[in-house]
Amino acid sequence: MDNRNCLECNEPVVGRIDKKFCSDYCRNTYNNKVDKDYKNLIRNTNNRLRKNYKILTELNTTGKTKVSRRKLFDRGFDFQLVTSLYTTKTGNTYFYIYNQGYLNLENDMCLLVKQD
Repeated sequence: MDNRNCLECNEPVVGRIDKKFCSDYCRNTYNNKVDKDYKNLIRNTNNRLRKNYKILTELNTTGKTKVSRRKLFDRGFDFQLVTSLYTTKTGNTYFYIYNQGYLNLENDMCLLVKQD
């Protein structure tokens, strides 16, 4: 008989020799603690991306719309967070959040576009 104990609750572990936890609950609890900072970063980033996407989708109902940067900013749009960039041959850079994007124009305006 071996003296293996659960990594989470320190109770004896019964079963396979490579088993580290006494239950699924302890395994999940342990892994959630280990990955907490990493998972929080990903969750928070995804939430901000989702918010950016929602803002662009609500404002760009026709597939191409001009709006002020101020309008995006006032709705909570985070200009630092995008999923991809596309630079045209003429040097214009489109900033995308999934399939919704924007191009910075003159006079603090943005052209919102939807990629098909």
